[in-house]
Amino acid sequence: MVAIKRAKNLKFIQEWNRSIILNTIRHSGPISRMEIAKKQGLSPTTVTSAVHDLMEMGLVKESGVGKSSGGRKPILLQFQPDSLSVICIAVGHTSISMAEMNLEAGVKQKRTVPVGGRTGEELVDHLLQSVELFLRSDGYAGISITVPGIVDAENGIVRYNERLKLRDVPIKKLMEERTQLQTCLENDTNAIVLAEKYYGSYKDCENLLYIMIDDGIGAGIILRDSLYRGRNGGAGEFGHTSIDRSGIPCNCGNRGCLEHYAGWLGLYARILAYIHRGRITQMLELAGGDPMAITPDHFLIALNLGDELAEELLEEMAVALSVGISNILNILDPDAVILGGELAQGNERLLTKVNAQIAVENIHGAKDDILVLPASLKGDYALTGAAAVILQEIFRVPG
Repeated sequence: MVAIKRAKNLKFIQEWNRSIILNTIRHSGPISRMEIAKKQGLSPTTVTSAVHDLMEMGLVKESGVGKSSGGRKPILLQFQPDSLSVICIAVGHTSISMAEMNLEAGVKQKRTVPVGGRTGEELVDHLLQSVELFLRSDGYAGISITVPGIVDAENGIVRYNERLKLRDVPIKKLMEERTQLQTCLENDTNAIVLAEKYYGSYKDCENLLYIMIDDGIGAGIILRDSLYRGRNGGAGEFGHTSIDRSGIPCNCGNRGCLEHYAGWLGLYARILAYIHRGRITQMLELAGGDPMAITPDHFLIALNLGDELAEELLEEMAVALSVGISNILNILDPDAVILGGELAQGNERLLTKVNAQIAVENIHGAKDDILVLPASLKGDYALTGAAAVILQEIFRVPG
């Protein structure tokens, strides 16, 4: 029994050393074996043994020689991000994006398929089939899926998404049964805040809040360098915080939820109401005269053209967001708040207006320290979020 325990302890130590050494090469490479030993306080023998294993796995390679302070020049080691691939999937309300990505979240190939109005079981079947068709081989390190709504990441279950009609769906289990690949599941905004932390401009922020403004509004929260999900995975439902107790009724049972005033669906409903009452707007012209065809892009273009209605709606958005953000600043006091999502990307005027409002409302005195900043990740940021989730697991040091 003692021998078994010792063997298990030895295996754990070996895995721990390999993880530490691999992460050192990832972050500090090209680097020599001796530099790794000094950096991590490990013996040269331990480093040599672990590096041998990592090279056999294809994760590390020798890449040239370094400078010598006397004697032989040291051989340098470099991480091989293309040695393995992960499959990353971002499920949205209108489309499913899939990508094969390397171990540094670089896209190798990608595909987008429409949701096509599917919900519930039909949507889950569509997801499983689409992923199965996308897989080209068996040589993947795993699958990562992000979904909007309340997600139980630990058990791999989508607890609730009203619009997609998902309730207590064991996505992780279903995907693993279909593909035989280890699968991670996470809320979409949680995943994106991880990506901003690992791959964006916010690596030095220990406490970080990411607010995504799309159809609705969600938030991803990092506290003390760790993702905060809450007891049941429901942390970050920022769009369902009330800013007006006598306001618009929400399907969640609340009144005056923030997303009715600052999310696209709420904004779009007001645009249609204004047009119905005869209000002139360039958004309608941009949509070819069809109010049902107006998109967030039309709103942002009209805003840049100086459209009067778009300007009024932007002001309303900024006021609503500043109330919600001021509340959360006073609770969490994060290092930074990031505004991202379709309505925030490239929308400098929204940022300026929100910061101006917060400077008045925030008790922490944001007048001298602008806390609300733009998202640094562009393009495939939802897929980068999915990659961040599984790569965090792959490179996690055991313990």
